[in-house]
Amino acid sequence: MHPPSPTVTCQLSGVIAQIRLNRAEVHNAFDDHLIAALIHLLEQLAHDDAIRVIVLSGEGKSFSAGADLQWMQRMAAASEMDNRADAEKLARLMRTLAFFPKPTLARVNGPAFGGGVGLIACCDIAIAVDSARFGLTEARLGLAPAVISPYVIDAIGARQARRWFQTAEQFDATQALRIHLVHEVVAADQLDATCDRVLKALLANGPSAVGECKHLVDRSAGRTIERQRIIDTDNAALIARLRVSAEGQEGLSAFLEKRKASYSL
Repeated sequence: MHPPSPTVTCQLSGVIAQIRLNRAEVHNAFDDHLIAALIHLLEQLAHDDAIRVIVLSGEGKSFSAGADLQWMQRMAAASEMDNRADAEKLARLMRTLAFFPKPTLARVNGPAFGGGVGLIACCDIAIAVDSARFGLTEARLGLAPAVISPYVIDAIGARQARRWFQTAEQFDATQALRIHLVHEVVAADQLDATCDRVLKALLANGPSAVGECKHLVDRSAGRTIERQRIIDTDNAALIARLRVSAEGQEGLSAFLEKRKASYSL
């Protein structure tokens, strides 16, 4: 068993590491502590030869609601430089998961928004419960899904990303399947059985071969971790600039005050 964290738990089941985001009271929303804990855990597991696959899920009814409101409020009052450093930590998390050297499975047990959608897109395989809802809702706050954008675009394609990034609409699991954010959609009582079937298929294969298959796809798609670091730096700068902009400040204030933003027609 890896050391427990208040915000992230890890249960080892043989060669499988079952990771749970453990903030059910806030729908597993991100804050700086959760991000740091998940990075630390993933880096540990990447170097653990006994682990062959990880499963990422959420505690309670949600997968992840994205950014935590109190964290967002705190960062809204911070400088652009501090916001950039903060965004770079989230970028490191997404990059660590996307380039994890072993198979990754997102067990999408419920709603996922913003950064939660980013986590799903970073995983190799995603299985969602049919009641799950999704959204890339940053534009409603005067922001953009900057840090997660490379991974979401890689999953759903540029044309779909244009729509869902710009409209900030919510969509259901059927739509998530249609645009390739998830691979399968199942009833709640079939979620674990379906994940077990996929895990069994993964574990029937040579672990080195599976890892090479993952690298093969990345190479063929032109993805490298070095190139991603450069993109992440640019995207962190973008979201930092938007967070401290007049529009970003107004959008977040309106959301927290539960009122219509001044720019919303």
